[in-house]
Amino acid sequence: MTQEKSEICVFYDGSCPKCVKDRHTYEKFAGKEGENVCWIDITGQEQSLSELGIDPVKALTELHVKDENNRIVSEMDAYILLMSKVSVLKPVAWLIGLPFIRPMLARFYHWTVNRRLHLSGRV
Repeated sequence: MTQEKSEICVFYDGSCPKCVKDRHTYEKFAGKEGENVCWIDITGQEQSLSELGIDPVKALTELHVKDENNRIVSEMDAYILLMSKVSVLKPVAWLIGLPFIRPMLARFYHWTVNRRLHLSGRV
């Protein structure tokens, strides 16, 4: 797991078809702006995640992003950071950061992720 010349690094679940689809959707929206994003598949990378200070179980249940300053953010902060890097997605980043939307979206996000993991037998 390395971060090469990228501004941000996204840790995603490459064994999750929805996660892979979400990555491809982001890349389509991002176009050239997405070239500064490094994507790291966390599948089978428990030791490397732990060395970075990321709980491997949380890595499955929350998006994690390493920013330009090597600071790792997760959950809604990670989505906001990732979306704010793309002009067309900046309004969405702003919207999900609003105090009355963020908590509801976080609850819904956790519910869907936990449901997906339980249905697939991964947690």
